[in-house]
Amino acid sequence: MNDVAAFSFNKLVIFGVGLIGGSLARALRERGEGRGARKVIGVGRTAASSERALELGVIDAAVALGDDAGLRDALAGADVVLLAAPVAQTQPLLERIAPYLGANTIVTDAGSTKSDVVAAARAALGARIGQFVPGHPIAGRESSGVDAALPDLYVNRNVVLCPLPENQADAVEHVAAMWRATGALVREMAPAQHDRVFASVSHLPHVLSFALVEQILNSPDAALKFSFAAGGFRDFTRIAASSPEMWRDVCVANRAALLDELDAYTAILARLREAIEAGDGAALEAVFARSRVARSQWQEQRAAGVAGSDASK
Repeated sequence: MNDVAAFSFNKLVIFGVGLIGGSLARALRERGEGRGARKVIGVGRTAASSERALELGVIDAAVALGDDAGLRDALAGADVVLLAAPVAQTQPLLERIAPYLGANTIVTDAGSTKSDVVAAARAALGARIGQFVPGHPIAGRESSGVDAALPDLYVNRNVVLCPLPENQADAVEHVAAMWRATGALVREMAPAQHDRVFASVSHLPHVLSFALVEQILNSPDAALKFSFAAGGFRDFTRIAASSPEMWRDVCVANRAALLDELDAYTAILARLREAIEAGDGAALEAVFARSRVARSQWQEQRAAGVAGSDASK
C-alpha cells in the first residue's frame, strides 16, 4: 500500500488556502488515489482568495470566516482541520471554531513557531487540547497565494510535528500519515527545541535577507546599486520576497530564540569587521574556508537524503 492510499479522509477544512494549504489540498487529491470522499473546504479572510481557490479546483467549497452557519456545516464531521494562517491568528481562529468542533476532529497547524502556538491552543481549547497536534511543514517558496500552490511542494521535504502529552497516539499518526501522503518526511521535536532550531536556520536568514534589501533602500544611490545587483544579491535576498505579515508574526512570536541568534551573528560580524579593518586575510580565509566546507557537507548530505528517500520508494 503506498503512502497516498494509506491516508483516508472524507472532509478536510483548511483555514488559509494559500501556498501551504493549497499545496496540501492539491497533493492529497492529485498525487494518487486516496480513500474517502476527499472533500476539501477552504475558509478565507477574503472572498477573492476563496474564489480563486475554487476557480483553480484546489477546494470544493468555500466558507467565509464570519459565516456562523457556513462554518458550522463546514466543520461538521471534518476529519482534519488545518490552520495555515499567520501564527498570531492561531488563538482567534481556534476560539472561532471551538464551538463547532466535533470530538473526533483533529486540528493541526502549519505555523513556523511552536511554543506560542501551543500556548494559544491551550488558551483557546482548554480541556480539548488533545485534539490539537502542532505541526510545521518546512517547504516554502518566495511566491505566496493559492496560485503558487504545487502538488509536489512537500515531496522529500521535512514536516515537523510537536506532539503534546495530551495527544492520543492515533491522532498524531493520522496527521503524520496526511503529510506522508504528500511525499513529506515526518520528524518530531519538542516545541522549544523546534523554535531554537528554526530561529537559527530559518528565521535569522529571513531577517538578514530583509535587512540587506532595507540597507540598500536606505542608501542615496539605491537605484544604481539595484541596477547592478546580480547572482549574489539574487541568491541572498530570494527569501525577502516572502510574506511580510507572516515573518512579522514569526519574529515577534519567537523573539527570545531569534534574539539569541541575532546576538551570535552580530558577534561573528564584529570578528569579521575587525579582521577586515586589520587587513587580516588569514583570519578571513579561515572563517570562509570553514564555512565553505560546512556548506558543501550540508549540500551533500541533503542530496544523499533525497536520493535515499527516492530509492526507498
